[in-house]
Amino acid sequence: MESKTSSCIVLLALAIWVVQMASAGDPDILTDFVLPLEVPSVDPSYFTFSGLRGLIGAPPPEKFKATKASMVEFPALNGQSVSYAILQYPAGSVNPVHTHPRATELLFLMSGTLQVGFIDTTNKFFNQTLQTGDVFVFPKGLLHFQYNADANNCAWAISAFGSANAGTVSVPNSVFNTSIPDNILAKSFKTDIMTIQKLKAGLA
Repeated sequence: MESKTSSCIVLLALAIWVVQMASAGDPDILTDFVLPLEVPSVDPSYFTFSGLRGLIGAPPPEKFKATKASMVEFPALNGQSVSYAILQYPAGSVNPVHTHPRATELLFLMSGTLQVGFIDTTNKFFNQTLQTGDVFVFPKGLLHFQYNADANNCAWAISAFGSANAGTVSVPNSVFNTSIPDNILAKSFKTDIMTIQKLKAGLA
């Protein structure tokens, strides 16, 4: 009887954890906005972010670049469940496979073309080639990428996120630039340690 009770408690705790994970996101706030503890009052400049001005008229970067306006860069977003990023893709560049654990991403392609895709939890692959003016949604927490296959032209996009702090987990960096032992990675990817070491060296 005691083991049944223990099993029920474990299952109940697991069910509660799953429900909490499924509804994870920015918490609702009980005020109009959240001020940093050391700031007693603010003026309109607190709600203005000028960190994207430098992108206007600037030449394209040499490799993929994301310029963010999240809670880190723009504290007024704290509690507002929204953030922004300007994405620049030089010819032939990629935003490697990654995920945003706390937010859905809504991408608007401002110029160029872009191959985009994501993988759902059944391992089904959804991909699309976007044209200027298209919008694409990457569901919350799913692995996805963007690739500018055009060998001559830069692509620009704006992404909006359903969180003030969406988070980004880069698969290549998270897997190969961490302290996971090479033998574990080799077994996980059904390859040899030398191949893993070459992959790590390629990311360095």
